[in-house]
Amino acid sequence: MTDQVCQESHPVPEPTVVDPCPATVRNGQCAPPDGFTNHNHQQARTPTEPETLTVGQEMKITDSVEGEGLLESSMRLKPHEAQSYRKKALWVSWISIVVTLILAVAAFTVSFMRHSASAFGFAFDATLDVMSSAIVLWRYSNAAAVHSAHREYIACVILGVVFVLSSLCILGKAIHDLATRMPPKVDDFLFSVSIVSGLTCAVLTVAKFMLGRVLTSRALITDGFNSLVGAIMGFSILISADVFKHHPDVWFLDGTIGVLIGLIILAYGVKLLKDMVPRVRQTRNYERFE
Repeated sequence: MTDQVCQESHPVPEPTVVDPCPATVRNGQCAPPDGFTNHNHQQARTPTEPETLTVGQEMKITDSVEGEGLLESSMRLKPHEAQSYRKKALWVSWISIVVTLILAVAAFTVSFMRHSASAFGFAFDATLDVMSSAIVLWRYSNAAAVHSAHREYIACVILGVVFVLSSLCILGKAIHDLATRMPPKVDDFLFSVSIVSGLTCAVLTVAKFMLGRVLTSRALITDGFNSLVGAIMGFSILISADVFKHHPDVWFLDGTIGVLIGLIILAYGVKLLKDMVPRVRQTRNYERFE
């Protein structure tokens, strides 16, 4: 009788059911114990150990970023770094416009006074450099659009059209000089313009290529390619004029170089249009940075 009263005054607690899975559940499965993976129980990566990415993973990351209307630089650069490089790109573009405009005027003068097809080609390329730098200025004029893929691709399409049109003019002048057997006239003024043009365009090429690589900008790299062509043409004027001075029978070298430069610019412009026109269509819905 006493035992029964004691049992009623001290009821036995109900057993607590413990969930074998912790609170964090992924895809309906329990999270693995610390130090193990779901599949092969490998040791977990320590917080200080850097994570390595395969080439395929890097390509997927790049594609996903461009799919959101952004360039790859959006993942590489911090906001203040991107703005700093954007300002540098604007400064280089302004310097390029002023310098190449002066060189274009000088080269056009040499071309008409000395009947040099390569000088005419360089003058047209310098004019093209002015226009391409102006396009880069538009490309980076909006601080919020520094990583905009759509704006980048539009700039490249415009550059491609300008390249094609300029190459046709260069080819026309060079072929005309070859057909009429027009030899270049050599003097100190031609040599001076050639040296200054070649050195100046070489410096601009290095600056544009470096900025284009950091910002992953095809427009800046294209602008740098145009400056590289200008540097080659500047030195080619010097070479062809010197060869003609000592070997008058090689009068066709100047026009031949003009034809080659025109073909190079034409091929680059066509390839640029082929690559960028589809990308403009793909990213036309991502204009939030405008």
